[in-house]
Amino acid sequence: MEGLLELVYPPACVACDEVLPGPGFFCDECAPLVLETPAPHCRRCAEPGAFPRATCPRCESRPPPFTRAFAPFEHDGAVAKAIHRFKYEQRPDLARPLGSLLGKSAAAFLKDAAGPLVPLPLHTGRFRERGYDQATLLTVELGQVLKRPVHDEWLERTRATERQVGLHEDARDANVRGAFTASPAVRGHEVVLVDDVYTTGSTASEASRTLLAAGATRIFILTLARARRELM
Repeated sequence: MEGLLELVYPPACVACDEVLPGPGFFCDECAPLVLETPAPHCRRCAEPGAFPRATCPRCESRPPPFTRAFAPFEHDGAVAKAIHRFKYEQRPDLARPLGSLLGKSAAAFLKDAAGPLVPLPLHTGRFRERGYDQATLLTVELGQVLKRPVHDEWLERTRATERQVGLHEDARDANVRGAFTASPAVRGHEVVLVDDVYTTGSTASEASRTLLAAGATRIFILTLARARRELM
């Protein structure tokens, strides 16, 4: 059946839709534009760079509530283009290859972050605008790849927020404060919180605080890509 589907819907580059000669994610032109997150990086938030005690200045001064965050790629080049298509160009079908790419690229991180997967959800208003929740679709596909449970009911975004793009860090923190509600079912569980892009970490941190307050034991953050930040 999979072979028949590949004949009808051959694998295509997630960044440009170029048909691929076999299984894969990027065509020959886009592959060189894929930027992996460099090492070394901050052991808490994965900010690229060599830091004293392996922790960036931001995490030293404002320790995040989550245990560790990781993204296999920088939010640039072909990966950024694929994510933009997935989120803003009505391409929910890209969830499957991007979920597979994330599972393959974050295999080492996922050995330590072994808990159930929870998507970082959209508010219902944003969901109606877009027609789908890209983080939930990505998480479901990742769960299928990993054969790991997905609990999209454990975290809900109960307050609409402004778009984070263009806001400075303090404004981002204020924008998402109190925006989430967690289910009591999370109590006693380690959680892997999944999203498409990690920027300043404001949204991931607020969601982590909410889950921990509901009784989660540890929170790991996994995103497909990570935006570089100016360090303090």
